[in-house]
Amino acid sequence: MRFFGARRTSRSRSAGDRRPDELGDDELRERVEGLLLSHVDGSTDGDGEPAAPLSRDRVTDWLERSGFSYFVDSEGDVGGLWHGWLFYFLVLGERSEVLQVRGQWHRDLTIERLEEVLDACNEWNAERIWPKTYVRVRDDGSVVVCAEVTADVGSAVTTPQLGQLLDCGLSTAAMFFEHLDRRYPDPLRAAS
Repeated sequence: MRFFGARRTSRSRSAGDRRPDELGDDELRERVEGLLLSHVDGSTDGDGEPAAPLSRDRVTDWLERSGFSYFVDSEGDVGGLWHGWLFYFLVLGERSEVLQVRGQWHRDLTIERLEEVLDACNEWNAERIWPKTYVRVRDDGSVVVCAEVTADVGSAVTTPQLGQLLDCGLSTAAMFFEHLDRRYPDPLRAAS
């Protein structure tokens, strides 16, 4: 198995062959919206594959098929690391109809930077559909930055649709976290 975020290959691929984290915002949005809109009834995908209810087992099956390492915490939530960022893959809702991919940036900021990081999140949210970005302030005053993609899949989702939603959650959050890395360079890395 490989860890989340294995190295990208350098060969050139067409937009249809590229992974979601290799696409621009508009290309990614069009790909995901097209997939979702083309399967609104949720009965099958384009190849006739039947849709099935969302479940934690289907999420972990996708992670395993993709070669990703993951863990299940004491509350039964599925998580893993992607390029050093912590992600959770949550199945929510009364009928387990909501998928949420929630990531947390790998560094905390001080409370003095709260206003500027809120501005960064608001700018991102105003310009892009995914991911939703926000901050939490811990009891000790440290600021945690999060990103999430949430989708209500209704009564069923096909395997390709589920994979696309999981890819979208991981790759769009990674784009936001890379944006934060550029905006707030790590002083330890800059010193070396």
